[in-house]
Amino acid sequence: MMGKLTFFLGLQVKQLKDGTFISQTKYTRDLMKKFGMEEKSSVKIPMNTSVKMDMGADGKLVDQTRYRALIGSLLYLTASRPDITFAVGVCARFQSAPKESHMTASKRILRYLKGCQEVGLWYPKEGGFKLIGYSDSDYDGCRVDRKSTSGTYQMLGNRLVSGLARSKTQ
Repeated sequence: MMGKLTFFLGLQVKQLKDGTFISQTKYTRDLMKKFGMEEKSSVKIPMNTSVKMDMGADGKLVDQTRYRALIGSLLYLTASRPDITFAVGVCARFQSAPKESHMTASKRILRYLKGCQEVGLWYPKEGGFKLIGYSDSDYDGCRVDRKSTSGTYQMLGNRLVSGLARSKTQ
């Protein structure tokens, strides 16, 4: 009676004959408006690789509530955007005392998203059922808090079924 599922918990669902596409295009556009990024230019990567962020960064403190709102919004977006998971995780470490440099790095993620708003997850109907897992870790690699960072992704055929990136205390 209700027809095909097209929108669920902020996820846009497009059911096609050869598979299902899940994205958060509308949510991404709404974030651009909410954080004043509509007129900003896009960038090709979500995090600048030459900038080292740390707790002792010099700079002015920014509004903690606004920073946390941005990080929370970006974390929700990782449900359909595994490409930003690492960058968002790094920025999330600075929620207790965010500085201008942390806000700039977080807004860079938004600028990256501006250039690729239509990206999402594709789940084809056809394909194998071979379960493959990938993992990576960096022990004691974070110079901020000496935490190790690890990530895992599981694929069923060519479909992403699970992904996780996290930091752990040593």
